[in-house]
Amino acid sequence: MKKTVTMGLGLVFTLLMLFAYPAFCAVDPADSMKKANKLLETMEMEPIQQAIGIYEGILEKEPDNFTALWHSAKACREYAIQAQHQEVDGWKDICAEYGKKGMQYAQKAIELKPEKVQGYYFYGLSVGVYSDGVGLITALKEGLKDKTQNNLEKAYEIDKTFNKSGPMLALGRFWQKVPWPYHDEDKALKYYRELQESPYFGEKTESYIWLAEILADKWGKEPKKEARQLLEKAVAQATDPYWKDKAEKLLEDL
Repeated sequence: MKKTVTMGLGLVFTLLMLFAYPAFCAVDPADSMKKANKLLETMEMEPIQQAIGIYEGILEKEPDNFTALWHSAKACREYAIQAQHQEVDGWKDICAEYGKKGMQYAQKAIELKPEKVQGYYFYGLSVGVYSDGVGLITALKEGLKDKTQNNLEKAYEIDKTFNKSGPMLALGRFWQKVPWPYHDEDKALKYYRELQESPYFGEKTESYIWLAEILADKWGKEPKKEARQLLEKAVAQATDPYWKDKAEKLLEDL
């Protein structure tokens, strides 16, 4: 009798566990998002790649998760940037692949919430890193100049202070880097000067460097003096060896 009762209870417990197992094992998307965001903040390739996997896992279950979409775009872009800065083998292919993925995620974010800044902003940044991989001429042939400009200008229109005034910086860099006949350093300087008046100028080391690049090419002592001051600030605050080396080389050329 005892054996029968024990077997019965064991069977009930087993059945309960089978039905309850999915609930025990279910992972809260919010918790997954927090974990991925922390990995992304490391700015290191392996953790960023892990973050991309987590975001993609969330999107498999929730394809319309706006936050996961734009974070995926951001993570893909950052993964490519780190590959480029570290000059890992095949970094151009990585930039092309992950830049395109970033564009795709950002486009879905735009379609889902066209009133939000994130999709437009990270679309523009993703095109930039994609162009680093395939080359500016190829990107132009693919019609990405207008898409980049339109998306960054839309981001600027919605919230130019987003991501520490990222749209200002991105538009400045866009006009500084786009090739002739679109290249326009006066427009670039306009956005950099606007950023310079904001509380976020210098939050990103590259804001010092990119403005200094333009000033260093101008006639007269004053622009070059300002360029030197900016580059010295960049060297002093840079934690990324890539930006530190770039600032030091520009200083040597002044």
